[in-house]
Amino acid sequence: MNFGMLGAALCMGIVAIGSAIGIGIAGQGAIGAWKRCYINNKPAPFILTVFAGAPLTQTLYGFLLTKRMVTSAADPWQLLGLGIASGLAMCFSAIAQGKAGAAGSDALGETGKGFAQYIMVVGLCETVALFAMAFSFSFC
Repeated sequence: MNFGMLGAALCMGIVAIGSAIGIGIAGQGAIGAWKRCYINNKPAPFILTVFAGAPLTQTLYGFLLTKRMVTSAADPWQLLGLGIASGLAMCFSAIAQGKAGAAGSDALGETGKGFAQYIMVVGLCETVALFAMAFSFSFC
């Protein structure tokens, strides 16, 4: 069995699961905010889709790292560990981003204000995934 390839596959799978969970959480927040807008006869801000879709980017980072791992000559056990650890870091980044996005949707839907501040927090969650991917490249 090629444990390096297993590490790459686990990385991709774990990251995608995190993105799906994060999108689900953020999407629920956006839909709830839109519902309240409709109930109160307020315009429903389309910009909430930014919060809902933000956790999807971690899947892209996982894919880029997976492609790097597949072509790597590093020790297969090292790649297995790297895939699991990096995949989990990006997974939890996506989940945290989904929670921040849901809160941002709620706040923006209620007040119509603060998008820049809310998206900055979502971006901070994103930074964890970017760092995990970038630092993991040095081990491949």
